[in-house]
Amino acid sequence: MVNESRLKDLFKALCLIDAPALREGKVVEFVKAHLEGMGLEVWEDDAGIKIGGEANNLIARLRGNAQGAPSVFLSAHFDTVEPTAGLVIQERDGVLTSSGDTILGADDKAGMAPAIEAVAMLLESGAPHGDVYLLFTCAEEIGLLGAQALDLSKLDVDFGYVLDTGPPVGTFVTRTATHDKLDFTVFGRPAHAGKDPEKGVNAISVAADAISRLTIGRVGPETTCNLGVISGGTAVNVVCPYVQIKGEARSTNLDELNRVVDTMIAEFERAAREWDAQVTIDHKRHYDAYHVPDDARVVRVAQAAARGLGMSGDLRSTLGGSDANAFNVQGVPTIVVATGMEKIHTHEESVSVSALVETARLAYELVLEAAR
Repeated sequence: MVNESRLKDLFKALCLIDAPALREGKVVEFVKAHLEGMGLEVWEDDAGIKIGGEANNLIARLRGNAQGAPSVFLSAHFDTVEPTAGLVIQERDGVLTSSGDTILGADDKAGMAPAIEAVAMLLESGAPHGDVYLLFTCAEEIGLLGAQALDLSKLDVDFGYVLDTGPPVGTFVTRTATHDKLDFTVFGRPAHAGKDPEKGVNAISVAADAISRLTIGRVGPETTCNLGVISGGTAVNVVCPYVQIKGEARSTNLDELNRVVDTMIAEFERAAREWDAQVTIDHKRHYDAYHVPDDARVVRVAQAAARGLGMSGDLRSTLGGSDANAFNVQGVPTIVVATGMEKIHTHEESVSVSALVETARLAYELVLEAAR
């Protein structure tokens, strides 16, 4: 049975530790001590060195007590999308929020705390289960860096669950998009804007020409394209010599994604040629898509566990990414478990205590169902 007060206290404690990406050291120390106090085997990897952060991924193991049961993992990430220094947690009608000055940090403490509570429930109940791992990662919010640095080949895991998306609890993400990032830097030619504007080439105009030919936003049912950050120029009396534009494209259809990216690149290169300007383009694959089949064991276990608790067990597709993308790339079947986090990445972020409890119940049942 879920210990609601223990779960809520742990969630609050986790949220109150400031942990932006690459600076998760204090929360890692806290969780490591907490898990060791529960009697788990706990260790860190060397992710911090690999990604240039102060913290590593944290791995904990509860040995199985049921011979032949599969080895599964529950996973969440330490870092928050922005700092939470000075966080004040408020509770009203069973819903936890910040005071509005910061995010709450439910993304992803609303996954981490229930995962830990589920293991505590296993310890207390003695119910049959295989080996259970807790995989808590760093630097998820800036590109799944911790998960990409975590070598699953060193762990004996059959499949797993990442607790890191919004409600309804009892649903699962089995299909996600491939996500590409593109940085364009357009170089024009500076000139005095009042004296010799005709001698210059305005980089803003070049970029605007390229952008005007692109479909920004919803490209198709499975595909989006966005240009989200722009900067450049030196002064209002200088013809703009350069401009930088940061963008992305994502799709569950790889062929369509490649077409969108090729078009973005081609239009910037065309505009540069026609305006006698130059452009440099940095194109990176941020993460790869996954699509776990409905009949895969990781999915069948999840749906049976959810439906056994009276939840829907519905399967979802999303254009967002999570550590599950990185784990699937390593060949370990992984799907995302919905939690109760609402309005993530905003100062209106919230989670209800009842959703935390339901997520912990589901995480516990996932492990038991895997053993069955």
